[in-house]
Amino acid sequence: MAILTRFRDIMASNINAILDKVEDPEKMIEQCLRNLNSDLGKVRAETASIIAEEHRAKRALDELIEEMNKMQSYAIKALEANNEDDARKFLEKKSTLAAKEAGLKEAYDLAAANANKMREMHDKLVADIRELEARKDMIKGKLAVAKTQERMNRISSSVNSTNNSLSAFDRMEEKANLALDKANAMADLSAGTKDDIKNLKEKYDNAANIDSELEALKASLKK
Repeated sequence: MAILTRFRDIMASNINAILDKVEDPEKMIEQCLRNLNSDLGKVRAETASIIAEEHRAKRALDELIEEMNKMQSYAIKALEANNEDDARKFLEKKSTLAAKEAGLKEAYDLAAANANKMREMHDKLVADIRELEARKDMIKGKLAVAKTQERMNRISSSVNSTNNSLSAFDRMEEKANLALDKANAMADLSAGTKDDIKNLKEKYDNAANIDSELEALKASLKK
């Protein structure tokens, strides 16, 4: 049957294997659920139809067997009434019905086998859907944690890069401070040399001024 061929792979489906093959498991989970629910609707409708066929075949077989039993019962009654001809007719009818029994039994067995396969598919689909529904939130939670960890890893990498830049900046600042200290030291040394000469000049200039003033004071007293 076409429906059995169409859903043969359902019996061997493995949800974990399906999820491992996709790049975005979260989207695949939702798609899997949609596909499984769609398949479940088709399988359920076909299962109901095949089960109905099973019941019809069983009913036809039961009715035939019941009719054969009636013919047997009537034949017995006819013999008890010493009506052998009537008994023969009932037995002939029973024989005609018995010729149909094998065909109806074969039809029922086939319908029952198909119904059992469809029930297995239906139950397998229901179990898969329940499993995936139960695991969906857990899987999505794990994916969310994984994505968060990936973002943290990227941020950590950026922070490390920033730390390297800061270390390089610190080294440059240290070199700048050292250069500034050297420049200030040179300035201090230069300033110190100039101050010594200036102080010596002022010393002698002041001494000369005092001598001149002293001589002038002496001259004024003499007068």
